[in-house]
Amino acid sequence: MDRKRGETRLERPMRWLGLAVRAVVGTPARAARGTARLVGDPTRQVVDYWGSERATMRQALGALTVASTTALLAGLTLAGMQHRIEAVQGLFVLIPVSIGMRGNIFGALAARFGTAIHTGLFEASRRRDSEFFQNISAATLLTIATSVTMAVLARAIAGLLGIATVSVWDFIVVALAGGLVSSAIVLAVTVYLSTTSSRRGWDLDSVGAPLITAIGDVVTLPCLFLASFLVGIRGVTPVVGALALLAGALALARGWTSNARTTRRIVRESFPVLGFAIVLDVLAGSVVQPRIAEVFLPFPALLVLIPGFLENTGALGGILSARLGSKLHLGAISASPRPDAVALLDGSIIMVLGFILYSMTAGLTLGLSAVLGFAHPGIFRFIAIVMVGGFMATLLAAVIGYYGATTTYRFGLDPDNHTIPLVTSGMDLLGIICLVAAIQLFGVVS
Repeated sequence: MDRKRGETRLERPMRWLGLAVRAVVGTPARAARGTARLVGDPTRQVVDYWGSERATMRQALGALTVASTTALLAGLTLAGMQHRIEAVQGLFVLIPVSIGMRGNIFGALAARFGTAIHTGLFEASRRRDSEFFQNISAATLLTIATSVTMAVLARAIAGLLGIATVSVWDFIVVALAGGLVSSAIVLAVTVYLSTTSSRRGWDLDSVGAPLITAIGDVVTLPCLFLASFLVGIRGVTPVVGALALLAGALALARGWTSNARTTRRIVRESFPVLGFAIVLDVLAGSVVQPRIAEVFLPFPALLVLIPGFLENTGALGGILSARLGSKLHLGAISASPRPDAVALLDGSIIMVLGFILYSMTAGLTLGLSAVLGFAHPGIFRFIAIVMVGGFMATLLAAVIGYYGATTTYRFGLDPDNHTIPLVTSGMDLLGIICLVAAIQLFGVVS
């Protein structure tokens, strides 16, 4: 049969992508050895790989769809917090870092469980010496330590940037109270999702990041909103804040010196990365805070968009980094500066999922805004902002996800402990920058 007539409809439009893959990864290994003619049409390689990943793509798309829809609830909560954002000076500086830490800590927990499932080592056990229990213990200690750290760093960075905020004690109380309540819920979801994935054969690397990030967004914002009412209680907030600061220091010391090997390793490897992630998230909040009155309050639809937009970029990068982390552990890809063909193909899946996801996010946000009467800068302009900003953010997430996973692996570290926080927090900052850049590009603000 003539090859062109035998091509499927999917292969023809994918030929350009296959040629691009061949240009990057070079001639197939068999041809390079000169033992046979060129093997395989690169288009066929792309199509075959996508076909082999059909189940994973369906699971990832399903999880991302649920996450994107759920993110609208977080967006509505954020839009409903307008009065608290105005009343509590600098509150928005805490918002991205508060919701980001839930995804950082528990997304990494899910990534470690995902690797354990792939390698056949996952076992849900209540024994204190079990890997399962030690992972949960580490996540709990990191939650307490990072909640206090984020408050102190948020107050310090805001001060350096000239952003007016409430006192550091108020920040500590809000961050720790909101963090503990929301983390308890997200931890329960993470454990349930992990055990269910192990039992039913789901790919936790593909469903964990988006679902946990979405749950973290939805749960954290209401908790932060309620905790914001603790601000300014004279004679109480400073005392509670000082005790919370002590609790954070003790939690970090406990994890750093723990006799449990896995707990100690996770805390020691994770906390420095989470500290860097906190700085990125605080800077993300600092990018938005000065533009609240000028851009986001006049167009509440843009405010509704923020949680979903950031969640999408973090989830897409998280999926890629989790998949690459598992493949690095299994030896399926190499940790080279030049991506293997499989890594590039995984990246192509992320780009396609990103296009679908941002289209969905734009449509759902516009529809919800129309129902609730939220102002937006015009239908076509709004869609252009989401799609252009989303494309830039997804491309950056793929780059950070790959090089974050391979670099940490080359240094003998566990990509599951480092890459998720780097990707999600890095994309909180870069995602906000991409969104603001798109807003400026399409003339919403000068």
